[in-house]
Amino acid sequence: MDLSKRVSLWSVEEVLEWMQQQYPTQIDMLHKAIIKHSISGRALLRLKEHHLEHLGVEAEEQQREILQDLLLLRVQEEINDLNDICSELFSL
Repeated sequence: MDLSKRVSLWSVEEVLEWMQQQYPTQIDMLHKAIIKHSISGRALLRLKEHHLEHLGVEAEEQQREILQDLLLLRVQEEINDLNDICSELFSL
């Protein structure tokens, strides 16, 4: 997986790869749900607690861990957006 690629552009396969790296012990449960619901990078960034429950992540500790990692991905995406805006402004 290319970590320099924006998360919002990740395919379902790239989401699966990230999940495998982050949560190897939970990937069996998550794999089927990600495929079934076609969770791309864009959808991944929008996941909330109730979505995780729907995907089969019921333990609060696991949800909290995943939500923290998703928050980091969202922050990185926001930084990328701001960098793009700054690049556009300074190239004028």
